[in-house]
Amino acid sequence: MIQPMLSAEELSRYSRHIRLPDVGVEKQASLRQARVLIIGMGGLGSPVALYLAAAGVGTLGLADFDRVEAHNLQRQILHTEDSVGQSKLDSAMSRLRALNSGCKLVAHPEGITLDNAVELIGQYDLVVDGSDNFPTRYLVNDAAYLARRPLVYGSIFQFEGQISLFDTPNGAPCYRCLFPQIPAPGTVPNCDQAGVFGALCGIVGSMQSMEALKALMGIGETLAGRLLVVDTLTSRLTRLNLKRDPQCPLCGESPSITDLQAKNYEFACQSEPEQDSDANMEIDIHQAKEKCAAEPAPIMIDVREDFELEICSIDGARHIPLGELPEKYDALPRDRELIVFCHHGGRSLRATQFLHAHGYENAVSMRGGIDKWALAFEPDMARY
Repeated sequence: MIQPMLSAEELSRYSRHIRLPDVGVEKQASLRQARVLIIGMGGLGSPVALYLAAAGVGTLGLADFDRVEAHNLQRQILHTEDSVGQSKLDSAMSRLRALNSGCKLVAHPEGITLDNAVELIGQYDLVVDGSDNFPTRYLVNDAAYLARRPLVYGSIFQFEGQISLFDTPNGAPCYRCLFPQIPAPGTVPNCDQAGVFGALCGIVGSMQSMEALKALMGIGETLAGRLLVVDTLTSRLTRLNLKRDPQCPLCGESPSITDLQAKNYEFACQSEPEQDSDANMEIDIHQAKEKCAAEPAPIMIDVREDFELEICSIDGARHIPLGELPEKYDALPRDRELIVFCHHGGRSLRATQFLHAHGYENAVSMRGGIDKWALAFEPDMARY
Protein backbone atom coordinates (compact mmCIF):
# COMPACT_ATOMS: atom_id res chain seq x y z
CA MET A 1 0.00 0.00 0.00
CA ILE A 2 1.36 3.42 -0.96
CA GLN A 3 1.34 5.72 2.04
CA PRO A 4 -0.24 9.14 1.60
CA MET A 5 2.18 12.00 1.16
CA LEU A 6 2.98 14.28 4.07
CA SER A 7 2.05 17.94 3.95
CA ALA A 8 4.69 20.65 3.99
CA GLU A 9 3.77 21.33 7.61
CA GLU A 10 4.20 17.67 8.51
CA LEU A 11 7.50 17.44 6.65
CA SER A 12 8.76 20.33 8.74
CA ARG A 13 7.29 19.14 12.03
CA TYR A 14 8.67 15.61 11.77
CA SER A 15 11.87 16.50 9.92
CA ARG A 16 14.12 15.15 12.69
CA HIS A 17 12.42 11.76 12.31
CA ILE A 18 12.46 11.87 8.53
CA ARG A 19 16.19 12.52 8.44
CA LEU A 20 16.82 9.21 10.18
CA PRO A 21 17.86 6.62 7.56
CA ASP A 22 15.59 3.98 9.14
CA VAL A 23 12.52 6.24 9.06
CA GLY A 24 12.25 8.60 6.11
CA VAL A 25 9.04 10.01 4.65
CA GLU A 26 7.31 6.67 4.03
CA LYS A 27 7.72 5.33 7.57
CA GLN A 28 6.73 8.69 9.07
CA ALA A 29 3.62 8.74 6.88
CA SER A 30 2.76 5.23 8.11
CA LEU A 31 2.53 6.58 11.66
CA ARG A 32 -0.22 8.96 10.57
CA GLN A 33 -2.32 5.93 9.57
CA ALA A 34 -1.60 4.06 12.80
CA ARG A 35 -4.10 3.51 15.59
CA VAL A 36 -2.78 2.86 19.11
CA LEU A 37 -4.76 2.14 22.27
CA ILE A 38 -3.20 3.25 25.57
CA ILE A 39 -4.55 1.66 28.75
CA GLY A 40 -4.26 4.06 31.70
CA MET A 41 -3.39 7.75 31.82
CA GLY A 42 -1.13 7.38 34.85
CA GLY A 43 2.58 7.04 35.46
CA LEU A 44 3.30 4.94 32.36
CA GLY A 45 0.47 6.16 30.16
CA SER A 46 1.61 9.77 30.57
CA PRO A 47 4.99 9.52 28.78
CA VAL A 48 3.59 6.97 26.33
CA ALA A 49 0.76 9.27 25.26
CA LEU A 50 3.00 12.34 25.09
CA TYR A 51 5.68 10.70 22.95
CA LEU A 52 3.28 8.89 20.61
CA ALA A 53 1.30 12.07 20.03
CA ALA A 54 4.50 14.04 19.50
CA ALA A 55 5.80 11.38 17.09
CA GLY A 56 2.78 11.80 14.82
CA VAL A 57 0.70 8.68 15.50
CA GLY A 58 -2.57 9.43 13.75
CA THR A 59 -5.08 8.05 16.26
CA LEU A 60 -4.66 7.48 19.97
CA GLY A 61 -7.31 5.68 21.99
CA LEU A 62 -7.18 6.64 25.65
CA ALA A 63 -8.78 4.32 28.22
CA ASP A 64 -9.15 5.44 31.84
CA PHE A 65 -11.98 5.97 34.32
CA ASP A 66 -10.05 7.55 37.21
CA ARG A 67 -9.67 11.12 38.43
CA VAL A 68 -6.52 13.14 39.05
CA GLU A 69 -5.37 13.33 42.66
CA ALA A 70 -2.57 15.45 44.08
CA HIS A 71 -0.32 12.48 44.81
CA ASN A 72 -0.47 11.51 41.10
CA LEU A 73 1.54 14.59 40.14
CA GLN A 74 4.79 13.08 41.46
CA ARG A 75 4.94 10.84 38.37
CA GLN A 76 1.92 11.33 36.07
CA ILE A 77 3.31 14.13 33.92
CA LEU A 78 0.23 14.48 31.70
CA HIS A 79 -1.52 16.25 34.55
CA THR A 80 -1.01 19.52 36.42
CA GLU A 81 -2.17 21.05 39.68
CA ASP A 82 -5.12 22.56 37.80
CA SER A 83 -6.13 19.03 36.78
CA VAL A 84 -6.69 17.77 40.34
CA GLY A 85 -10.28 16.62 40.63
CA GLN A 86 -10.76 16.30 36.86
CA SER A 87 -11.08 13.01 35.07
CA LYS A 88 -7.70 11.80 33.86
CA LEU A 89 -9.15 11.47 30.37
CA ASP A 90 -10.21 15.12 30.21
CA SER A 91 -6.86 16.24 31.58
CA ALA A 92 -4.92 14.01 29.18
CA MET A 93 -6.91 15.01 26.11
CA SER A 94 -6.46 18.71 26.87
CA ARG A 95 -2.70 18.29 27.18
CA LEU A 96 -2.36 16.12 24.08
CA ARG A 97 -4.47 18.46 21.92
CA ALA A 98 -2.17 21.29 22.92
CA LEU A 99 0.84 19.18 21.96
CA ASN A 100 -0.41 17.93 18.58
CA SER A 101 -3.76 19.05 17.20
CA GLY A 102 -3.29 16.74 14.23
CA CYS A 103 -3.52 13.65 16.40
CA LYS A 104 -7.03 12.21 16.62
CA LEU A 105 -7.92 11.35 20.23
CA VAL A 106 -10.61 8.79 21.06
CA ALA A 107 -11.78 8.69 24.67
CA HIS A 108 -12.81 5.43 26.34
CA PRO A 109 -14.09 6.63 29.76
CA GLU A 110 -15.29 3.16 30.76
CA GLY A 111 -11.70 1.94 30.71
CA ILE A 112 -11.06 -1.63 29.66
CA THR A 113 -13.51 -4.20 31.01
CA LEU A 114 -14.31 -7.86 30.70
CA ASP A 115 -17.18 -7.00 28.34
CA ASN A 116 -15.39 -4.61 25.99
CA ALA A 117 -11.73 -5.69 26.05
CA VAL A 118 -11.48 -7.84 22.91
CA GLU A 119 -13.67 -5.61 20.76
CA LEU A 120 -11.95 -2.44 21.99
CA ILE A 121 -8.42 -3.70 21.38
CA GLY A 122 -9.49 -5.06 18.00
CA GLN A 123 -10.22 -1.51 16.83
CA TYR A 124 -6.52 -0.61 17.06
CA ASP A 125 -3.28 -1.75 15.46
CA LEU A 126 -1.42 -2.07 18.76
CA VAL A 127 -2.11 -1.69 22.48
CA VAL A 128 0.18 -0.23 25.15
CA ASP A 129 -0.50 -1.33 28.71
CA GLY A 130 0.03 1.37 31.32
CA SER A 131 -2.11 -0.28 34.00
CA ASP A 132 -1.03 -0.58 37.62
CA ASN A 133 -2.77 -3.74 38.80
CA PHE A 134 -2.62 -7.43 38.00
CA PRO A 135 -6.25 -8.08 36.96
CA THR A 136 -6.07 -5.38 34.28
CA ARG A 137 -2.62 -6.51 33.15
CA TYR A 138 -3.80 -10.09 32.63
CA LEU A 139 -7.05 -8.95 31.05
CA VAL A 140 -5.21 -6.75 28.54
CA ASN A 141 -2.79 -9.56 27.72
CA ASP A 142 -5.54 -12.10 27.15
CA ALA A 143 -7.71 -9.73 25.13
CA ALA A 144 -4.77 -8.65 22.96
CA TYR A 145 -4.03 -12.29 22.19
CA LEU A 146 -7.68 -13.05 21.36
CA ALA A 147 -7.92 -9.91 19.23
CA ARG A 148 -4.62 -10.79 17.51
CA ARG A 149 -2.97 -7.48 18.34
CA PRO A 150 0.60 -6.86 19.57
CA LEU A 151 0.90 -5.63 23.16
CA VAL A 152 3.60 -3.36 24.55
CA TYR A 153 4.03 -4.29 28.21
CA GLY A 154 5.52 -2.17 30.97
CA SER A 155 5.53 -2.41 34.74
CA ILE A 156 7.22 -0.60 37.60
CA PHE A 157 8.05 -1.39 41.21
CA GLN A 158 9.93 1.04 43.42
CA PHE A 159 13.20 1.54 41.45
CA GLU A 160 12.82 -1.31 38.95
CA GLY A 161 10.93 -1.59 35.69
CA GLN A 162 10.18 -4.17 33.00
CA ILE A 163 9.39 -3.75 29.31
CA SER A 164 8.52 -6.22 26.55
CA LEU A 165 6.60 -6.56 23.30
CA PHE A 166 4.18 -9.48 23.37
CA ASP A 167 3.76 -9.80 19.61
CA THR A 168 1.72 -12.99 19.66
CA PRO A 169 0.26 -12.54 16.14
CA ASN A 170 3.81 -13.11 14.89
CA GLY A 171 4.61 -16.04 17.17
CA ALA A 172 6.14 -14.24 20.14
CA PRO A 173 5.32 -15.34 23.72
CA CYS A 174 2.62 -13.65 25.79
CA TYR A 175 2.66 -12.36 29.35
CA ARG A 176 1.26 -15.65 30.65
CA CYS A 177 4.24 -17.50 29.15
CA LEU A 178 6.28 -15.55 31.68
CA PHE A 179 3.77 -15.40 34.56
CA PRO A 180 1.01 -17.99 33.96
CA GLN A 181 -1.35 -16.96 36.77
CA ILE A 182 -2.25 -13.85 38.74
CA PRO A 183 -0.26 -13.82 42.01
CA ALA A 184 -2.27 -14.87 45.03
CA PRO A 185 -3.12 -12.12 47.53
CA GLY A 186 -0.40 -11.70 50.11
CA THR A 187 2.46 -12.47 47.71
CA VAL A 188 2.86 -9.02 46.10
CA PRO A 189 3.19 -5.74 48.02
CA ASN A 190 0.46 -3.18 47.63
CA CYS A 191 1.30 -0.61 44.96
CA ASP A 192 0.55 2.28 47.32
CA GLN A 193 2.60 0.82 50.16
CA ALA A 194 5.61 -0.16 48.06
CA GLY A 195 5.99 3.25 46.44
CA VAL A 196 7.52 4.11 43.07
CA PHE A 197 10.24 6.52 41.99
CA GLY A 198 8.62 9.09 39.72
CA ALA A 199 11.38 9.35 37.12
CA LEU A 200 11.26 5.56 36.65
CA CYS A 201 7.81 5.98 35.07
CA GLY A 202 9.38 8.27 32.50
CA ILE A 203 12.10 5.75 31.69
CA VAL A 204 9.79 2.76 31.31
CA GLY A 205 7.03 4.73 29.57
CA SER A 206 9.49 6.21 27.10
CA MET A 207 10.86 2.76 26.31
CA GLN A 208 7.30 1.50 25.78
CA SER A 209 6.82 4.36 23.32
CA MET A 210 10.00 3.35 21.51
CA GLU A 211 8.80 -0.26 21.24
CA ALA A 212 5.44 0.88 19.89
CA LEU A 213 7.01 3.15 17.28
CA LYS A 214 9.51 0.48 16.14
CA ALA A 215 6.72 -2.08 15.82
CA LEU A 216 4.44 0.32 13.91
CA MET A 217 7.19 1.38 11.47
CA GLY A 218 8.83 -2.04 11.21
CA ILE A 219 12.30 -0.80 12.11
CA GLY A 220 15.05 -1.96 14.41
CA GLU A 221 15.09 -4.91 16.77
CA THR A 222 12.07 -4.99 19.07
CA LEU A 223 11.67 -6.64 22.46
CA ALA A 224 9.44 -9.38 21.03
CA GLY A 225 10.60 -12.54 22.77
CA ARG A 226 12.68 -10.53 25.21
CA LEU A 227 12.18 -8.90 28.60
CA LEU A 228 14.18 -5.79 29.44
CA VAL A 229 14.70 -5.24 33.17
CA VAL A 230 15.72 -1.75 34.29
CA ASP A 231 17.35 -1.29 37.70
CA THR A 232 17.69 2.44 38.18
CA LEU A 233 19.52 2.26 41.53
CA THR A 234 22.43 0.42 39.92
CA SER A 235 21.96 1.92 36.42
CA ARG A 236 21.83 -1.62 35.07
CA LEU A 237 19.88 -2.95 32.09
CA THR A 238 19.35 -6.70 31.77
CA ARG A 239 17.81 -8.30 28.68
CA LEU A 240 16.34 -11.77 29.11
CA ASN A 241 15.29 -14.06 26.27
CA LEU A 242 11.73 -15.39 26.48
CA LYS A 243 10.27 -18.45 24.79
CA ARG A 244 6.69 -19.31 24.03
CA ASP A 245 5.57 -21.81 26.65
CA PRO A 246 3.84 -24.88 25.17
CA GLN A 247 2.04 -25.22 28.53
CA CYS A 248 0.85 -21.58 28.54
CA PRO A 249 -2.83 -21.46 29.57
CA LEU A 250 -3.49 -18.86 26.86
CA CYS A 251 -1.23 -19.39 23.84
CA GLY A 252 0.03 -22.91 24.55
CA GLU A 253 -0.72 -26.13 22.73
CA SER A 254 -3.78 -26.97 24.88
CA PRO A 255 -5.03 -23.61 26.19
CA SER A 256 -7.44 -23.48 29.10
CA ILE A 257 -8.25 -19.80 28.45
CA THR A 258 -10.18 -19.40 25.22
CA ASP A 259 -12.36 -16.44 26.18
CA LEU A 260 -12.56 -13.83 28.93
CA GLN A 261 -14.08 -15.05 32.18
CA ALA A 262 -14.21 -13.13 35.44
CA LYS A 263 -12.64 -15.98 37.44
CA ASN A 264 -9.34 -15.40 35.62
CA TYR A 265 -9.03 -11.79 36.83
CA GLU A 266 -10.14 -11.91 40.44
CA PHE A 267 -7.16 -10.65 42.43
CA ALA A 268 -6.03 -7.04 42.76
CA CYS A 269 -2.53 -5.72 43.43
CA GLN A 270 -2.79 -5.84 47.16
CA SER A 271 -0.62 -6.93 50.01
CA GLU A 272 -3.31 -8.62 52.04
CA PRO A 273 -6.19 -10.90 51.07
CA GLU A 274 -9.77 -9.84 51.38
CA GLN A 275 -11.16 -13.08 52.74
CA ASP A 276 -14.82 -13.85 53.19
CA SER A 277 -13.87 -15.88 56.25
CA ASP A 278 -12.63 -12.69 57.88
CA ALA A 279 -15.94 -10.84 57.39
CA ASN A 280 -16.52 -10.83 61.16
CA MET A 281 -13.21 -8.98 61.56
CA GLU A 282 -14.16 -6.06 59.28
CA ILE A 283 -16.56 -3.14 59.41
CA ASP A 284 -17.06 -0.37 56.89
CA ILE A 285 -16.34 3.31 57.49
CA HIS A 286 -19.97 4.16 58.25
CA GLN A 287 -20.20 1.48 60.93
CA ALA A 288 -16.92 2.74 62.37
CA LYS A 289 -18.26 6.31 62.44
CA GLU A 290 -21.41 5.20 64.28
CA LYS A 291 -19.42 3.25 66.83
CA CYS A 292 -17.16 6.25 67.48
CA ALA A 293 -20.23 8.36 68.29
CA ALA A 294 -21.49 5.86 70.87
CA GLU A 295 -20.54 5.44 74.53
CA PRO A 296 -18.18 4.01 75.44
CA ALA A 297 -16.34 4.90 72.25
CA PRO A 298 -13.98 2.31 70.80
CA ILE A 299 -10.25 2.91 70.60
CA MET A 300 -9.03 3.68 67.09
CA ILE A 301 -5.68 2.07 66.28
CA ASP A 302 -3.66 3.49 63.37
CA VAL A 303 -1.14 0.90 62.09
CA ARG A 304 0.37 3.04 59.32
CA GLU A 305 3.98 4.18 59.22
CA ASP A 306 5.30 7.41 60.76
CA PHE A 307 5.55 9.27 57.44
CA GLU A 308 1.93 8.42 56.63
CA LEU A 309 0.84 9.87 59.96
CA GLU A 310 2.44 13.16 58.97
CA ILE A 311 0.25 13.32 55.86
CA CYS A 312 -3.09 12.81 57.60
CA SER A 313 -4.58 11.30 60.74
CA ILE A 314 -7.86 10.69 62.56
CA ASP A 315 -8.18 12.70 65.76
CA GLY A 316 -7.77 10.64 68.91
CA ALA A 317 -6.41 7.53 67.18
CA ARG A 318 -3.59 5.66 68.87
CA HIS A 319 -0.60 5.11 66.59
CA ILE A 320 1.08 1.69 66.57
CA PRO A 321 2.88 0.88 63.28
CA LEU A 322 2.13 -2.65 62.13
CA GLY A 323 5.74 -3.75 62.58
CA GLU A 324 5.67 -2.68 66.24
CA LEU A 325 2.37 -4.36 67.08
CA PRO A 326 3.90 -7.65 68.35
CA GLU A 327 5.86 -5.70 70.99
CA LYS A 328 3.11 -3.25 71.95
CA TYR A 329 -0.24 -5.05 71.63
CA ASP A 330 -0.28 -6.25 75.23
CA ALA A 331 -0.68 -2.65 76.47
CA LEU A 332 -4.06 -2.39 74.72
CA PRO A 333 -7.16 -2.82 76.89
CA ARG A 334 -9.00 -6.10 76.43
CA ASP A 335 -12.36 -4.75 77.61
CA ARG A 336 -12.74 -2.09 74.89
CA GLU A 337 -13.62 -2.46 71.25
CA LEU A 338 -10.65 -1.71 68.98
CA ILE A 339 -11.10 -0.31 65.46
CA VAL A 340 -7.89 -0.82 63.51
CA PHE A 341 -7.20 1.14 60.33
CA CYS A 342 -4.44 1.82 57.80
CA HIS A 343 -4.38 3.43 54.35
CA HIS A 344 -6.75 1.10 52.47
CA GLY A 345 -7.50 -1.77 54.85
CA GLY A 346 -4.94 -4.46 54.01
CA ARG A 347 -2.52 -3.91 56.87
CA SER A 348 -5.31 -3.27 59.36
CA LEU A 349 -6.90 -6.63 58.51
CA ARG A 350 -3.58 -8.35 59.11
CA ALA A 351 -3.24 -6.51 62.42
CA THR A 352 -6.76 -7.53 63.40
CA GLN A 353 -6.02 -11.16 62.60
CA PHE A 354 -2.96 -10.92 64.84
CA LEU A 355 -4.99 -9.36 67.67
CA HIS A 356 -7.69 -12.03 67.44
CA ALA A 357 -4.99 -14.70 67.64
CA HIS A 358 -3.85 -13.12 70.89
CA GLY A 359 -7.24 -12.91 72.53
CA TYR A 360 -8.54 -9.51 71.36
CA GLU A 361 -11.91 -10.67 70.07
CA ASN A 362 -13.28 -7.10 70.12
CA ALA A 363 -10.82 -5.89 67.44
CA VAL A 364 -12.15 -5.07 63.97
CA SER A 365 -10.52 -3.70 60.84
CA MET A 366 -11.96 -0.62 59.11
CA ARG A 367 -12.45 -1.62 55.48
CA GLY A 368 -11.20 1.02 53.03
CA GLY A 369 -8.98 2.65 55.64
CA ILE A 370 -8.32 6.32 56.18
CA ASP A 371 -8.61 6.98 52.45
CA LYS A 372 -12.30 6.09 52.35
CA TRP A 373 -12.82 7.82 55.70
CA ALA A 374 -11.43 11.03 54.20
CA LEU A 375 -13.63 10.77 51.11
CA ALA A 376 -16.77 10.24 53.16
CA PHE A 377 -16.28 12.37 56.25
CA GLU A 378 -13.31 14.73 55.95
CA PRO A 379 -13.01 16.07 52.38
CA ASP A 380 -10.32 18.56 53.45
CA MET A 381 -8.07 15.78 54.72
CA ALA A 382 -4.90 15.26 52.63
CA ARG A 383 -4.97 12.03 50.62
CA TYR A 384 -2.11 10.04 49.14
